[in-house]
Amino acid sequence: MTKKAVVLIAHGTVDKLDDLPEFLGNIRRGQPVNAELLAEVRRRYEAIGGKSPLLGITKNVAAKVERALSVPTRVAMRLWHPYPKDVLTALGAEGVTKVAVVPLAQHSAAIYGTAMKDAAAALAKDGGPTIEIAAASNWGRKGTLLDAYATNIHKAVAKIPELERARTRIVMTAHSLPTFIIKQGDPYEDEVRASAMMIALRLGPNAPDYVVAFQSQGMSGPGPGGKPVEWLGPDLRAAIDAAAHDGMRHLVVAPIGFLADHVEILYDIDIEAKGWAQERKIVLHRSESLNDGDGLVRAVIEVARPLLGGP
Repeated sequence: MTKKAVVLIAHGTVDKLDDLPEFLGNIRRGQPVNAELLAEVRRRYEAIGGKSPLLGITKNVAAKVERALSVPTRVAMRLWHPYPKDVLTALGAEGVTKVAVVPLAQHSAAIYGTAMKDAAAALAKDGGPTIEIAAASNWGRKGTLLDAYATNIHKAVAKIPELERARTRIVMTAHSLPTFIIKQGDPYEDEVRASAMMIALRLGPNAPDYVVAFQSQGMSGPGPGGKPVEWLGPDLRAAIDAAAHDGMRHLVVAPIGFLADHVEILYDIDIEAKGWAQERKIVLHRSESLNDGDGLVRAVIEVARPLLGGP
């Protein structure tokens, strides 16, 4: 009988700041990490308390999914510990022969699924067990997930005085990507914009208008041929500038491309973008991340269950 498990795979983060050089090297695909970049990233981690909560939140989600599905559910990180191969090695030792993979990057699932498949192939090549990988494709349009985002955006808007809402704008954000990736046919931008539109429909006609912005550019290293990277935009600063130009007094930033709090939320939005907004006399509000709440857990379960298949 096939023994099954679920793996939730996220981007990755460090627990110790001294590990940042190696982690950044992984992000930059081996490109050198200069002292200036390292100091800046370390400063951002220190500004949010010295540690990202991403790994702990993801483990909480995994524990809830495991209870709901009654199968072992583990966490892997694409660019840091626990690495996919290490997670699969441990599952193989438990007799697991099939793994349902849920990428915790709902608009760019393929790269995470590929990381798990490559790890399984490397494990088998090294004489380890053969593990079948069933990885989810993009799931950013799943209704349960969209409902969870809409609920949190509604809560954020409700905190703004009703008379102020005519001068309020929602900015739905996702992580930026180098534009050369989009030009190669990656559907990421289309996926993000489709999700934003579907969330806006759920918010209803009385909600403030929304725009889409792409945040957190710039740490992946040079592009093809060593040329400077052009990033997908508009970026969050440009969205804030446009809101100021249009007379907005409140912005609700809704990070719909992210599932959990981490540096890109707790620093890039809560500290950096909030400062930009204050300079323009705009009050920035952020909708809460889904984190390990019931909305995300339900969505992950819906994605994982069909991947597990029958007995």
